Amino acid sequence: MRSHFQNGIAVAPHAAAADAALSILREGGNAIEAMVAAAATIAVVYPHMTAIGGDAFWLIHDPQKMPIAIDACGAAAQRATLDFYRQQGFGASPIPARGPLAANTVAGTISGWDAALEVSRSWRGKMPLAMLLGDAVARAREGILVTNSQFANTAAKQVELSQQPGFAESFLVNGAAPASGSRFAMPRLANTLEYLAKAGLQDFYRGDISQSIAKDLASVGSPVSRQDLVDHAALYREPLTVKHSLGALYNMTPPTQGVVSLLILAILDKIGLKGLDPLGAEYVHLCVEATKQAFAIRDKYVTDPADMTVHAQSLLDHDIVSTLAAKVKRDRAAPWGKNATPGDTVWMGVIDRAGRAVSFIQSIYHEFGSGIVLKESGINWQNRGASFSLDPNALLAIKPGKKPFHTLNPALALFNDGRVMPYGTMGGDGQPQTQCAVFTRIANFGMSPQEAITAPRWLLGRTWGNPSDTLKLESRFDASVFEGLRARGHQVESLAEFDESVGHAGALIRARDGALTGGYDPRSDGGVKGF
Repeated sequence: MRSHFQNGIAVAPHAAAADAALSILREGGNAIEAMVAAAATIAVVYPHMTAIGGDAFWLIHDPQKMPIAIDACGAAAQRATLDFYRQQGFGASPIPARGPLAANTVAGTISGWDAALEVSRSWRGKMPLAMLLGDAVARAREGILVTNSQFANTAAKQVELSQQPGFAESFLVNGAAPASGSRFAMPRLANTLEYLAKAGLQDFYRGDISQSIAKDLASVGSPVSRQDLVDHAALYREPLTVKHSLGALYNMTPPTQGVVSLLILAILDKIGLKGLDPLGAEYVHLCVEATKQAFAIRDKYVTDPADMTVHAQSLLDHDIVSTLAAKVKRDRAAPWGKNATPGDTVWMGVIDRAGRAVSFIQSIYHEFGSGIVLKESGINWQNRGASFSLDPNALLAIKPGKKPFHTLNPALALFNDGRVMPYGTMGGDGQPQTQCAVFTRIANFGMSPQEAITAPRWLLGRTWGNPSDTLKLESRFDASVFEGLRARGHQVESLAEFDESVGHAGALIRARDGALTGGYDPRSDGGVKGF
């Protein structure tokens, strides 16, 4: 397979989504149009990881302009109050992770597609929506081949989710997880996507589809109303940025943890990684210790930006970075005892012929989100609002109109040497850690994107599928790395050789001369496609 391309390139955790993007690029579409096609297709072929009933965030780079971001995160419903949950018997306990009470926020994904296509039109993008959604419609109607990942996740969550409204009917076959390699269709979702292609994406919030969504959400007991849908709009944002010694790094604003990913890289840049082995114990130790410092900042400040006491960009100031870097000890692990939350997500990237790049992430939070599948539309609704707290004094306290905290954070690097790199991953709290591994191995150690992504990775704390908060390493790391980390005070566990819990990463690079290359995660069903 070719490793370098000139006219366009896409990467996704399922090869079909990368193919959908590539087909649009070949037809003359731009990076945004290609990403919308990929986003629609991935919602069909990876239904356990993402859905149009979730949220999304975009980073968009035009070589002629500063990068822009799109916040397509839905807010808490107007009925989602502390009193509402107290009346349901949840005053002193967490919001349920599944079911109608977890489906308490608007799904913002479709609004993000629409907002991004507005930017595309300023690039003279003219691809019809029916073409952009066509691949997804066909696959949903005709059926997809079930991946091992879909089978394993469905089987693992079947007992937990089978009683949720619409789940068994939509995601089980004869009462069981559909077998790997079997054909699996979603005709109601096909109809919904086809209708949106004709009526326009805003119909999801203000048209017939929104009426259907609101009716079905109400029938199962979700607090989300049609007025909540009508009131929703995606927002254009100025992304967070940090000046790195190797270039300018960008990430998403709150309510995401984009500031964490940037802080980790800024701390490591301050400490210095020169001379280290990118597969060695000292390298992993420093990355993990930088992560602990960045998480402490996140847990103190990051929430809906309307409720933050500081501006997120100020958390990346030189003095703060220097203070955090000084706390990192090369020979000793700092204390750690978190309860990180799981998360299911897809990251995808596209670069087009003109050098325009998109870093995109789309999520339903846990596997299959709330587990609710709407009767008429076939939409699987997210449970992102389960991350809210019912403690009125907590940073993440729930209130109507508040955006939930998101682990999602698409990344972009503009290197001093002219290279452009959109990159990212899925994986809850593992996202900043995997971004750190991918970026530093490429930027600091000269690995190719594929080498950096394939190399063994680590995870501090929990993400989906992990019950413990230890430092976990893929077993392909040398035994000396495990020993070196334990000697520094880390509680270390071993994962499988290629373990999905460390995320499904991806990265694309456009060189100064226009050459395109990329890497996809062998832990996923993904691929890099270009021409």
